[in-house]
Amino acid sequence: SGFLMDERVFPNLGILKVASSLLSRPEYVVNKIDCSGVANYPEVVRDYCLNNSPDAFGITVTTPQLPAVMKVVKVIRDCKPNTKIVLGGPHVTLVNAARKKEVAKSKVGRATRAFWDLSRSIDVLVAGDGEEAIFAALKPNSPSLIDADNPKDSLLWLTNQRLEELPFPARQLLDLSSYRYTIDGIPATSLIAQLGCPYPCGFCGGRESQAFRRVRTRSSDHVVAEMVYLYKNYGYRALMLYDDELNVNPNMLELMRKIREAQESLGIEFRLRGFIKANLFTDEQAKAMYEAGFRWILVGFESGAPRILTNINKRSTLDENTRCLEIAKKHGLKVKALMSLGHPGESAETIQQTEDWLMQARPDDFDATIITEFPGTPYYDHSEPVPGEPGTWVYTYDRTGDKLFSQEIDYGEVENYYKGNPFDADGYQAYVWTDSLSREDLVAHRNDLEFRLRHSLGIPFPSSHAAQRYEHSMGQMELPSHILRSAEARVA
Repeated sequence: SGFLMDERVFPNLGILKVASSLLSRPEYVVNKIDCSGVANYPEVVRDYCLNNSPDAFGITVTTPQLPAVMKVVKVIRDCKPNTKIVLGGPHVTLVNAARKKEVAKSKVGRATRAFWDLSRSIDVLVAGDGEEAIFAALKPNSPSLIDADNPKDSLLWLTNQRLEELPFPARQLLDLSSYRYTIDGIPATSLIAQLGCPYPCGFCGGRESQAFRRVRTRSSDHVVAEMVYLYKNYGYRALMLYDDELNVNPNMLELMRKIREAQESLGIEFRLRGFIKANLFTDEQAKAMYEAGFRWILVGFESGAPRILTNINKRSTLDENTRCLEIAKKHGLKVKALMSLGHPGESAETIQQTEDWLMQARPDDFDATIITEFPGTPYYDHSEPVPGEPGTWVYTYDRTGDKLFSQEIDYGEVENYYKGNPFDADGYQAYVWTDSLSREDLVAHRNDLEFRLRHSLGIPFPSSHAAQRYEHSMGQMELPSHILRSAEARVA
C-alpha cells in the first residue's frame, strides 16, 4: 500500500479470514507473504517462488493496490507460469458489480473493459465473500469467475450465522508485534465486528454490491469473544473497530454493554476507536461508547457545504453533523473528521464553507482528501462519456444538476490518484474536476485547507514511516519471519 504514509499500521483481515477458512480443513497448509511496508516487494515474491512450489497463490486487492498487485502477478508468472492465481477483494468485487450493471443494460462500458483486463492475467476472480469461495476457486476445473456477491447463493454468501461459525482471522500468520498503531499510547490492532453499510453516498464503493451494501452482523457475544481472544493471546487492550458504521447495528448498545462487562470481568480497561454515522448518533450511544472504552470516533462528515452534502446523497445535514460533534465532546469522545473535496458542484465557495465549518466545529483531528471515481461507486457507475472528449466522463446528480467530470484511469498502471504525501510536489493528484474548479485548482485548495486548518486548530501533521527494503545475500533467500509465516491445517 505505497499510497499510505505508513503502510505497517493495520494488517489486512480479509485475506486472513480466507486463510483461517482454509486452515479449518485438514488438507491445507497456508503460507502468508506479508509485503506491507516492504519497498522492494517483487523481490520478496520472487525469492519465495524460487524456494517453494505452492498449488496456488491467493491475492487480495483494493483498487489503489492494483498496480502493486500486477507487479506481483508478473513475478509469479515469470517464476511459476503454471501455478494458479486467485484474485479477490474489494477491487474485484466492485468491478464485477459495475460490470453486471452494464450487462443488465446490454452495453460494454469501462467496468466491463476493466473486468476483461483482470481476466487476461488472473486464472480465477472471486467477487464478494471469499471464505467459502476459496474452496471452489482451488478446484482443478474452477470457473474463471466465482461470484459470491449474491445473497441468493446459499453456498458462498456469508449469513450472520455463518459469520459466527467461521474461525477468527488467522493472525498467527502475521508478526503482529511489527505493526505500528496505538490508541492513547497503548499498542493496538484492528478487528471487524460487522459488514456492510446501507447508505447510498455517491462517492462510496459498493453501493451496487450486496456484499458491501447489506449489513451483516455477528452477535455481541461473538464480537466480545474476539476482543477477549486478542487480549489473552496477544495482550491487546486497544482495538480499532473497522466497521462502517458501528451505529447502523441495531444491537449497538447491547454490544457496548457487553464490552464493558468483559473488561470488568478481566480487570482491565480497553481503549477503543471506531466509525459512526453522524445522523444516527445519540447521547445514549456516546455514553455507552465511552463506558465501553471508546476514546476516539471517526465520522465521515465529508463537507461543510449543505449543497455538497445534498449532491453526495449523504443523508446527513450540516446541523446533524454539528450536533454529532457536540454530543461526542459532551461525553468525552474525541472526533476525527473525515472530509473530502471534489464532489459534484464543488467550488471555491463550497470549500470555504467546509473550512469555516471545521473552524467552528473544531474536531480533534481531520483528514481531507480528493475523491476518486472508483468502480462500484455511483459516481463511477452512473457516469456517461462526454461526447467528443475520449477518456472524459461526467456524473450528474439528478436532484440539482451539478456535475462531476473525471479522467478515465487505468487502475492497473496509475498509482498517484489516491491520497498522497502533502509534502511532496507530486503527492496529491486529482483526476476529477467540476464546472468551477480544475484538477489543479482542487489540489491547491486541498493543500491550502489542510495547512491553514492544522495551523489554526493546532493539529500536527501525521507522521510518516518509510517502507523498508528486504535484503538478501547471494545464495541466501530465506525470508524473515515478519514477512513469511506458515500454518498447518487444523480442525476448527
